Amino acid sequence: MKILVAVKRVVDANVKVRLKADGSDVDVGAAKMSMNPFDENAVEAAVRLKEAGQASEIVAVSVGPAGAQDTLRHALAMGADRAILIDSGDVAIDALSSAKLLRQVAEREQPQLILLGKQAIDEDAAVVGPMLAALLNRPQAVAASQITVESADTLTVVREIEGGQQTVRVPLPAVVTADLRLNEPRYVKLPNLMQARKKPIETLTPEALGVTLSAHHRLLGVNEPPARAAGQRVNSVEELINRLRADTRVLP
Repeated sequence: MKILVAVKRVVDANVKVRLKADGSDVDVGAAKMSMNPFDENAVEAAVRLKEAGQASEIVAVSVGPAGAQDTLRHALAMGADRAILIDSGDVAIDALSSAKLLRQVAEREQPQLILLGKQAIDEDAAVVGPMLAALLNRPQAVAASQITVESADTLTVVREIEGGQQTVRVPLPAVVTADLRLNEPRYVKLPNLMQARKKPIETLTPEALGVTLSAHHRLLGVNEPPARAAGQRVNSVEELINRLRADTRVLP
């Protein structure tokens, strides 16, 4: 079984992002960039399937600028066999364009399973996976917290939903998006990173894939969330109840 894993380069989850002075966008010029955490879970899932003898090849693919090569090398260091960069240059890529580009790569590679993160932490849209499945006309399972290969043509996916868990059986080929609960990504050792730097990365362009990039939405502005009001200390439960009744009317 060949697995295609889509990974995205985002601002590191531990970095506090700053806005541009004019409020037009987020300033990522000097920010530390890393692999999207949800995508890291997807790579880990693919590597574990290969280690279990249930996958033959893992191909990592990323859509973004040349700097996304570092993200792909991280995937290679984790255990991916090949890497493909769809170089979008300085053009901002939205979710639909990403899905269209990934579809072209998927049609060329013909993987039995496509894995990607449930969402990217920069936009939190959680739509690329479902869009890709729709474009490919393949079954999908989103927000997977457990993936089990039942047979050569069937997966069982466990999803956490409101109030419990849902288990679905998915025929292959399929698209599955990973939740953070799926696994704990492995720590990448320095020797593996050094070896990954020596591996070639195939670079494609949207034009070569026959995709014309077009903006499907326009960013009007970005602003900081409102500051949270300071907390207030009370001396007793009775005072707390009185304040909740008088100030917030939470209690009757």
